[in-house]
Amino acid sequence: MSTHGITRADMHAVNLPRRRALNRLMEVLAWLAAAVAIGFLVLIVWSVARKGASELNLALITKTPATGFFTSGSGGLANAFAGTLVIVGIATLMALPTGILVALYLTEFAPPSVRNIVSLSLDVLNGVPAIVIGIFVYGLFVLGHGQSGYAASFALACIMLPLVARSTIEVLLLVPRALREASLALGVARWRTTLSIVLPQTIGGIITGTVLAVARVAGETAPLLFTSSLVGTQVHWNPHHALQTVPVAIFELSESADPQDHARAWAAALVLLLFILLTSLTARWLATRNRSKLSASR
Repeated sequence: MSTHGITRADMHAVNLPRRRALNRLMEVLAWLAAAVAIGFLVLIVWSVARKGASELNLALITKTPATGFFTSGSGGLANAFAGTLVIVGIATLMALPTGILVALYLTEFAPPSVRNIVSLSLDVLNGVPAIVIGIFVYGLFVLGHGQSGYAASFALACIMLPLVARSTIEVLLLVPRALREASLALGVARWRTTLSIVLPQTIGGIITGTVLAVARVAGETAPLLFTSSLVGTQVHWNPHHALQTVPVAIFELSESADPQDHARAWAAALVLLLFILLTSLTARWLATRNRSKLSASR
């Protein structure tokens, strides 16, 4: 029977009206869920901005916390921003090459049995609570040695590693197999094919995963409390010593009895939130660009 010959009775017979109504209902529910998610995000950003706007200024980033009885509540958080840059930067240097190498091994060289075990281990590590990682690093590096920026970076790197590895694996699987086969057919060694042909195709995806991982760990507090929280008020860049960080500073200011400290905590939270939003948008743009590039190469 042709489509032109379908009668209203036939449409009712195959339940087309019901299917269309159900499809429309699912679309409405999906739009409603998306609106609720966006609404919560807008509400959080607006609430943080409203409470921290009074202390959001250049001094928050450029000045150190003031000390003394008569200066309580004044000053900035320059030491926290400097410490966050150092710790997150070192954590990225630890997790990025390790995650890329793990992903390359799993997708290009590992046998299926090893691939399954390592993939499961990455999933388990990704699900381990941050506080558990903090306690682990505390027992491994801090006990007997003291807190340091390196210990904090290692804790954050443990959180970043499965994110970087997983995102790199996904983008490696998008590289057309024809590129690998063409290179191998020309007599190029497999390791050279991986480094010269496959890996350059995934740079955008790797950067995307790294940016998302940085955004993920930038707001972590629990591991830093165990590894880098006994600090002073001056700006330090030496990771051999404990460094102040923005999440720990927010936690400490929120425990203060001074309302101005609470406002500074909200202002620091706003800066951190804006950073995470910016990195997430950057990652989304890079992911879209990389996906378009890989689609064009197919």
